Order: sequence, then C-alpha cells, then structure tokens
Amino acid sequence: MIMNGAYDKTNNHFLFLSGIFLAFVTTAVISSYYWLIAAPFVLLLFYFGWQNWQFIFFVLVFSLPWSVEYNFNSSLGTDLPAEPLMWCVAALFIAHFFFKPSVMLRAWQHPLIFLLLIYFGWIVITVPFSSDWLLSLKFLLAKGWYIIAFVFVPRAIFKNKRAIRLAALLFLISMLLVTALSLYRHSQFGFTFATINDAISPFFRNHVNYSAMLVCTFPLLIAIYQLNRKYRFLIIGLSIIVLAAIFFSYARGAWLAFFVGLISYWLIQNRKLFLTYVVLILVIIASVFWIKSNDRYLQYANDYKTTIFHKNFEEHLIATYKLKDVSTAERFNRWIAGVKMLKDNWLTGYGPNTFYYNYKPYAIPAFKTWVSDNKDHSTVHNYFLLTIIEQGAPGLLFFLVLLGACFYYSEMVYQRVQDKFYKVVGLACGVLLAMITVVNFLSDLVETDKVGSLFFLCIAMLVAVDISTRNENNVATQ
Repeated sequence: MIMNGAYDKTNNHFLFLSGIFLAFVTTAVISSYYWLIAAPFVLLLFYFGWQNWQFIFFVLVFSLPWSVEYNFNSSLGTDLPAEPLMWCVAALFIAHFFFKPSVMLRAWQHPLIFLLLIYFGWIVITVPFSSDWLLSLKFLLAKGWYIIAFVFVPRAIFKNKRAIRLAALLFLISMLLVTALSLYRHSQFGFTFATINDAISPFFRNHVNYSAMLVCTFPLLIAIYQLNRKYRFLIIGLSIIVLAAIFFSYARGAWLAFFVGLISYWLIQNRKLFLTYVVLILVIIASVFWIKSNDRYLQYANDYKTTIFHKNFEEHLIATYKLKDVSTAERFNRWIAGVKMLKDNWLTGYGPNTFYYNYKPYAIPAFKTWVSDNKDHSTVHNYFLLTIIEQGAPGLLFFLVLLGACFYYSEMVYQRVQDKFYKVVGLACGVLLAMITVVNFLSDLVETDKVGSLFFLCIAMLVAVDISTRNENNVATQ
C-alpha cells in the first residue's frame, strides 16, 4: 500500500509537469512566441535546484573563471553561465526563506552581515535620487543577487570544513585550468604584451580582469600548502605556474597586489592589518587634500600628443614612470573629474552606475587623452572614488567600515582560533581581501562577476569561520 501510494504521488507529479509542458508548447505555437517552450525547462531546473540547491551553488563557483560576457544589445548584457546560475541560486534562497524564515534569519545574526545590509540599504536609498534611476535600479538588482548568491547562500552552506574546502578547491581547479589554457594560447604568440588580451579571450575582458583573478589563487595555494604538506611538491609546482602567469599577464596592479598580499600575510600574523588599513585611509585622505590645495594636481597634466599606448611592455613601464602612459594619464583625468564632482552631490551621489554620463562637464581639458571618449563607458578606475561619486559620502563610509570589519575579523579569527583549518581560512580571506582592495584602487572590479564574487565569498567565509569556532570543543569533530 505504501509503495502504491508513493507510485501514485510520483505519477501525479509526472502528469502535472507533462500538462504544464503541453500548455506552454500549445501557447507558443498559437502565439508564435516560441521562446515560451523554454519555460517548462526553467521550471524543471528550479525543481531540481530545490532538491539540490547546494549542487547548483558549487556549479556556480566552478563556472566563475569560465563565464563569458554576452550582450543582447548596447545597453543589456550578462555573463554566461555565471549570472543565470546566480539568479537561480538567489531565487532558490528566497523561496527557502519563505518556507523557513526563522532558520534564515538566524544565519544573518553576525556583525559583518549587519554591516553589509546597512551598506546595501544605503544603495537602495540612493536610487530614487539618481540622475538615471533606471540604470541605478539595474545596478541595485545586480548587487542584490550577488549578495544573496555569494553571502547568504554560502552562509547556509558553509556549516562545516568539507563545504568550505570543496568551494575553494572547485574555484582553484577551475581557475588553474583557465590559466593553463591561457598560457598555452599566449605561448603561441610568444608571450608578448600586445597579445595577452587575445590569449585570454573570451573568458576575460582584458588582462586586468584576468590578472586580478589569477593573483587571488595564490592565497588558496598557500592555504593548501599549510594544511596538506604531503602535496607540497604539487603545490610548489602550481605556485610557480601561477607566478609565471601573473608575470606574463603584464598587469601592474596584480604585481602590486601580490606583494601587498605577502605583506598582509605578515600583518595578520602580527595583528596589525586593521591598524595599517586605518592609517592608510588617513594618509590617502591627507594626500588628496594636499594635492588638491593650490591646484598642485595641474603640474601632472599630460601632453596629449605624446601620451600613447605602448605595445612593448618595457616601453609601457617607462611611460608609466614618466606619466606618459595613456592608461595612467586617463586615470588622472577621471580621478580629477571625479573629485570635482563631489562638491555638487556629496550626500546621495549621482546614482549607482551613472558616473560615465555625468563626469565630462567636470573634466579638465589639460588632462584629456585620446581614449577619454572610449566606447566601453569605463568608469573612474578607482572603486573607492567611484563609490563616493555614485553613492555619496555615506556610501563610501559604509563600504570602508565593512571592509575594515572584514580585516578585523580576519586577524581576530587567526589570533583566537586554535583549529588549524579555520585559522588558515581566516588568514587566506584576509590576504585575499587585501589583494582585492589593491586591484580595486586602480579599477572597479568589485562590480564584476569574477572578482566581485570572490569579495563576497570572503565575507561569507569569515562569518562561517567566526560562528563555527565560537565553541572550539565542537570544531575538531566537524
């Protein structure tokens, strides 16, 4: 009788799903909207995800290095397959929340989650005041599913060492495979600076994005080395390959991030990372006021005719030192315009995702370069400056506090926790966040599906480690 009941239930599910499929197919044929045929498969994927939502999350993590940009038109694009997987994971989380709200709410009870929600809440407030609320709304929605997919969902999954280890290994293996492919393709071009973007296409927009993801694999390799010495020769070999790939990425920001990561490793061990972070913020603020006073920045104006892009990397480095490299010169152009924008809209900013459409009236002609009118609609090339421009001073303050809290928890967990696994995870997250901070001082990669995902995953891991180790007696058995 029990078996018959189970059979009837399964049979009813099959008939129900078959009826839905036939209904959509019939509607598609009658209306000529043939895309409706895909709807039942989306429902089937959602049903599968409901039963195996952790599996979909791990597939998402593995897909990050391989995702490619796809543009439907000039104003609408996505990253495949990463972004649709984010939507699926986010939708599943929201559905689970409605069924088990008390369980989900308990998962949010952590200071880092609280600070993240405050930061996101301020973004919500800025949208109605935006110079283009539709662009800002798109930004808000994207930020929302990033946070759900890479903070809230991992918070529910990272309940033991196995889940954290699996996520880290999936990302690392995936990125190493992309790196091997990119190195092979780059070798066919002779490892030249001019061909690096061709070698990494279509998985990365440019060598900056590639190098930023690449340098973030190094803390994971070091963590595995510390936890599994029996694989030391394999880890050393992979580390050499990663270092070679970082070198041949020809990205100055990634090189700098690598050395900052080494320094951060020492700072966390000596509980000085958070203090260093606060001091650096004060130094940067003082430097901005100094260079702005008496218009000192004008002496760094470039010569439009001599500021060019160099295909030879040695010439590129020399031009950077002499401030004649076009990318460096354009950064100065955007930064100066960005700072000048603040006086007119310092509280709520110009709205998320609107910098490009507002900065030109504030640009100084003396700093203009031949790429100032590029078709990529690139931003200010500094995530912190971009945040205060688009989200106002409170937006930057909330973000800096969140980032500082992450550094604090990283070194606090490292000092407090006795379990070696969680100790190393806390250390790796702190080093990763320090590296991401450096590359975002010269770009805005937090808003990309690759580096941005790692940023939020680090927050989720720090929360998981802190909560999992509050009772040290239970840690060893997890």
